[in-house]
Amino acid sequence: MTHRIIHLDTVDSTNRYVRELDIAEDVDMLVCVADYQTAGRGQGTNTWESERGKNLLFSVKVKPHKVAPAQQFILSEACALALKDVLDTLVDHITLKWPNDIYWNDRKLSGTLIETALAAGGIRQCVFGVGLNVNQHVYHSDAPNPVSLWQILGQETDTDVLLARIIESLSNRLQQVYEGRHLEVEQAYHDALYRREGWYLYRDAHGQFKANIVKVLPDGHLLLRDEEGKERFYAFKEVEFVQIYN
Repeated sequence: MTHRIIHLDTVDSTNRYVRELDIAEDVDMLVCVADYQTAGRGQGTNTWESERGKNLLFSVKVKPHKVAPAQQFILSEACALALKDVLDTLVDHITLKWPNDIYWNDRKLSGTLIETALAAGGIRQCVFGVGLNVNQHVYHSDAPNPVSLWQILGQETDTDVLLARIIESLSNRLQQVYEGRHLEVEQAYHDALYRREGWYLYRDAHGQFKANIVKVLPDGHLLLRDEEGKERFYAFKEVEFVQIYN
């Protein structure tokens, strides 16, 4: 797939910036990367802490081919897998925390904010906004569990090289989606899930409970089975993983 990269020193939000640009006919992916974001955010009201020039802050805008609105979670899976494919070559113990965070052991290495726009019964455009912790040494926010590649590896990683590899990986994963190979993507995503096996604590509107992951449905809902054998379906933000930090 062809792509174009726009590099900015400072921007309020790479998602906002790239969302307002048109993609040329001969470009499959429009990428905006910034050294610093003044209003970078995660899901909901969450913010993303990042020192200037230390991490990868970028957004990728695509126009998905043949992906129905009801199947749009496959795009989230493809993006998460693209990041994991690259990170697996650098460190061990990378998993995907539903719906699209990247974890190293029990610590958050990357988060993605995905925004889709629909038109005429289809997906007009999709924007993946990625924050990947690369070379930051210390975190000062109240986020409970951030980690960077520098903290894991003890050395700096070239962010330009890393971005190029991620773009290539995302191109490959999106090609799988566009070719209709959804089952391959869904299976790879399921196999890579954080806490895929075993019983763990979760919390919903009614309180805490222990459950295991059954699967993630094509529409993105998480299916859990509690200790009583009851199946529980959740959309994003309806349930949270209970984390215990030392």
